[in-house]
Amino acid sequence: MKIFIVLPAYNAEKTLTRTLHEIPKEFHENIILVDDASTDNTVEIAKSLGLRVIQHTENRGYGGNQKTCYKNALEMDADIVVMVHPDHQYDASVIPHLITPIIDGVADAAFGSRMLGGRPLENGMPKYKYYANILLTAFANIIFKRYLTEIHSGFRAYSKKYLEMIRFEENSDDFVFDTEIIAQGMANNLFFQEVPIETRYFPEASSINFQRSVVYGFGVLWVLLKYELHNKGLMKVKSFLPKNQSN
Repeated sequence: MKIFIVLPAYNAEKTLTRTLHEIPKEFHENIILVDDASTDNTVEIAKSLGLRVIQHTENRGYGGNQKTCYKNALEMDADIVVMVHPDHQYDASVIPHLITPIIDGVADAAFGSRMLGGRPLENGMPKYKYYANILLTAFANIIFKRYLTEIHSGFRAYSKKYLEMIRFEENSDDFVFDTEIIAQGMANNLFFQEVPIETRYFPEASSINFQRSVVYGFGVLWVLLKYELHNKGLMKVKSFLPKNQSN
């Protein structure tokens, strides 16, 4: 299988090298870094490390960055695409465990879960994010009628089937992209598994502030409401339809 690692980067000069060194060497052949108009030396460092670099001339947002990541990986015939944040917050050495359910054919997507990891607060997760994470995930489980321990992780793997079936290009360019792409998978009866991970919280690790977190939280609720209305036939949401279905 052709495994691609995609790094959605923005001002990651201080953490990129550490992240790359943590990615198991057997996956170094196919790494794509998409730089979202960084104002630091992320691009120069990435090129010096021998990475394949794609640059946005203007900032397109976290979701917009992912769109470029997945589109380019698919164009290069990826069978599995793993997203790793280059801020060294997630432990990239877990990649072999993350992709195993997809390789074994028991899942179409796999997520790293900080809740299964067991120590998010001890590792520095702010309490308001911890409790919001639990509440929003619980509500999502009610809406999706399936169980996940976390829907907010930024450490994920998707199969080619998953990315080719859904309309990820129609999603938000902001952080709520992560919830939309899950909802699209749920709407298309794709399967998910989780693996336990631990994360690091430190000054150089990217993290949205309280105000952006509140906006993100309401965005998640709006996605879940649309999913429920779409699922009950009360509202047609085109982005939840398979890519090959027009209406």
